[in-house]
Amino acid sequence: MKNYLRLEEAFQVVVVVYFAYQLPYVWWWYWVLFLTPDISMVGYIFNARIGALSYNLVHHKGVAILLFLVGAYMKNDMLTYAGLLLYGHSAFDRMLGYGLKYSDDFKHTHLGWIGERS
Repeated sequence: MKNYLRLEEAFQVVVVVYFAYQLPYVWWWYWVLFLTPDISMVGYIFNARIGALSYNLVHHKGVAILLFLVGAYMKNDMLTYAGLLLYGHSAFDRMLGYGLKYSDDFKHTHLGWIGERS
């Protein structure tokens, strides 16, 4: 079942990249900015609770969809692009097994423990 979920996330990444390429930005900007959502891990400098909160806020697909929709409604390509970037990054993370974090440990995610085989 996990392989099907990873395939679904991979498909989402491909679809998001396609739509991002339709916006008026040079294609390589998507890949330059692709890892910027991981800056949200800086919250872990303080403690696991703040780290999980900041990480989950940036990696939540609902936030990405909201940014995309607001950008599309306002005809703001930058917000639309940011929503696509966040969504694609989040789908890529989930494809690799990195989910939303619990506040007890960075490796404890909604997809299970990072690094454990099932």
